[in-house]
Amino acid sequence: MLLDPGEYVTFKQVQEAKGKVKKGAKSEIVVFWKWIETENKDTGKEEKIPLLRYYRVFNINQCEGIERKRQEETFEHDPIEEAENIIKGYTNSPSFSYNPGRAYYQPSIDHINIPPMKDFRQVEEYYATTFHECIHSTGHVSRLKRIGITSATAHFGSEEYTQEELVAEIGGSMLTGLAGFVDVTFDNSVAYIQSWLRKLKDDK
Repeated sequence: MLLDPGEYVTFKQVQEAKGKVKKGAKSEIVVFWKWIETENKDTGKEEKIPLLRYYRVFNINQCEGIERKRQEETFEHDPIEEAENIIKGYTNSPSFSYNPGRAYYQPSIDHINIPPMKDFRQVEEYYATTFHECIHSTGHVSRLKRIGITSATAHFGSEEYTQEELVAEIGGSMLTGLAGFVDVTFDNSVAYIQSWLRKLKDDK
């Protein structure tokens, strides 16, 4: 999922801004990660590990009494031909839409939404996000019937959800390799995978 930080706020941020969330508004889940330095208890050496957290946020349009902090920024990009060919070559693919805000795959209607290309600073991130959601869609009941997509218990933080995120990011990274720009998105993908892998290992 990709959310624009200028468009989404936590409940606490709404309160601090003296605003309020509209009645009936539903929040979205966003994942935050960063590298932190810590001491390895076995070796005594400093090492970097990924810190993973999640927050529930509301779109600015779901709130009253607060305004956007910045103007919308857009970017001009040329499509990457190899990446476009991979997307077009998806046989029996889900439906697509390109609405601003967030990227997601919705299994119930077999549908992918990706923010427009102009919303991404790097065109490679646009395709990496698209590939990630495309891999999620391969788990649909009409395709691979993967438990992380079909199971009713696959909620955020569950083992099924964590495994599904690993599948989607690893699969998406393989597609960026086929498209020829894995070197651009590699570091982000590695950090994302390591965060979810650590989450899975910590789940006893």
